[in-house]
Amino acid sequence: MLICLTASHKNADFTALEALSTADASQLPSSFASHPAVDGAVVVSTCNRFEVYLDIDAEADDAAGIAQTVAADALGFHQPETLEPLADVEAAEHLFAVAAGLESVVVGEGEIAGQVRRALQSAQVAGTTSPHLERLFQRASETQRGIKNRTGIGEAGRSIVRLALDLASARVDFVDARVLLVGTGRFAGVSLAELRRRGAKHIEVWSPSDRGEGFARSHAIGHVDARDAALAAASADVIVTCTSADRFVVDAALLHAGRARLATHDFPGQAHDAATCPVALGGTSAGCPMHAAGATVAGCPVEHGRGAQLVIDMGMPRNVDPDVATVAGVEVLDLETIRLHAPLEHLTAAADARDLVRKAARRFERGTEERRLGPAIAALRQHVEEAMEAELARVAKRGSEEERRAAEQALRHFAGVLLHKPTVRARELAAEGRHDDFLSAIDALYGIDDVA
Repeated sequence: MLICLTASHKNADFTALEALSTADASQLPSSFASHPAVDGAVVVSTCNRFEVYLDIDAEADDAAGIAQTVAADALGFHQPETLEPLADVEAAEHLFAVAAGLESVVVGEGEIAGQVRRALQSAQVAGTTSPHLERLFQRASETQRGIKNRTGIGEAGRSIVRLALDLASARVDFVDARVLLVGTGRFAGVSLAELRRRGAKHIEVWSPSDRGEGFARSHAIGHVDARDAALAAASADVIVTCTSADRFVVDAALLHAGRARLATHDFPGQAHDAATCPVALGGTSAGCPMHAAGATVAGCPVEHGRGAQLVIDMGMPRNVDPDVATVAGVEVLDLETIRLHAPLEHLTAAADARDLVRKAARRFERGTEERRLGPAIAALRQHVEEAMEAELARVAKRGSEEERRAAEQALRHFAGVLLHKPTVRARELAAEGRHDDFLSAIDALYGIDDVA
């Protein structure tokens, strides 16, 4: 039995998704597959989605309950209801829709198809797949490619990075903006490409994991040493974070520290206005680091009249501490906000894609049911062939070689005709979900059992 446990932006809050994203997805398939009733497990974990696909013994009672119990044990939490269960054809349809980008924050985005393929590969490496799950994920990739080729859904959707930067474009002119990119992973490469597409020229990268120098060299952008991270963060007009760090890498303290350090650098500030100075901690001039440093008002490191500093947090879990929103002159754009601005589905393309997903799921389910009847059909064929061989042996004892060959030809033809209708009927019953009816019939008529 196929069970999917799913939590996404559609059925779980941001906090729950953030907690699930901290789990080690490479180890989870083994944890799930360790249960005796679980024959296979594949985990799909992305910034807005956490899903487990389980192949559970069909004889097990309450497969969905087993799946949630296993999830609670593997994930170490006591709220398995966070993960919504889907069974069999619903689970297949859901995965096909996910792979096609129909369940994404931005409908039609292309990154998820690769993430689904890599989830299967990770499970294969861990040795936790099953033939049923292999077929499921292969069909998901085939369906995704078919939808991409036959509908306009890919054109209707844009990636999360593109949407985030589109929203940011309403607030900042990237051509002249100083941009600090935080992170060096695959998402960072996509972000950099999109920033350049919007004309950004002044881009630096800082890697909290100290991998920034190589990234900067290979992409021909500036590199920020960890010792200068606070200064770079305070100087940037736009900060884009996209690391896989399991902690906050940008917080209010970092920005305040950077703004204080700007006091020792040449900064094209205007006349200081203590009442409105955005470096005033808590909104009072007494907290301004320039006052604390005893500097003159002419040396205020803030460009008065400068637009708000924009922090774009595309990390999951969050890269940016919520306290950044309390820093004067800073606006935060995170995944939750981006999701609220996602464009409406392109109705025609989405409807066509949904129809293709439903048909693909039904075909997969029919194939699964037919495979379940495969042993029963094979047992019926064996039963008929044994009866035929017994009759051929009897003919051979009392007839000539020519008579034996004629009898064999006639009997084999008759056996084929005799088995054709039951085989066709088995497929029809499987398509109707009447798998057990066929098993009961051959048991009652021929005494063939124990083949499910």
